[in-house]
Amino acid sequence: MSFTKSKQPRKQRKALFNAPQHLRKKVMRAMLSKELKEKLGKNAITVRKGDVVRIMRGNFKGLEGEVIKVDYKRYRIFVEGANNKKQDGKEVPYPIHPSNVMIIKLYDKDEKRFKVE
Repeated sequence: MSFTKSKQPRKQRKALFNAPQHLRKKVMRAMLSKELKEKLGKNAITVRKGDVVRIMRGNFKGLEGEVIKVDYKRYRIFVEGANNKKQDGKEVPYPIHPSNVMIIKLYDKDEKRFKVE
């Protein structure tokens, strides 16, 4: 997703780091499962806390879990079960970019997020 007309990577990075909230929301989108795609008529929607996602890339590929935190500043989500072990033995959630996950079940309590017609 490009915010500027420039093709220069430094300007793309700057635009990403300085992006306002309404543009950050667009970057924080993830693809939908086949069932949800047919039901909603969309390919991707914004990830939010409470959604159940399947990780499609990286060390945690194949893991399904609930989104426990969404970080708009760093463009990352945290999924239940995707943890890193620290040197002192503590388990900390591992940050994952939303483009690397697939939403398989939506958080139920938000009706404004999508319209089924």
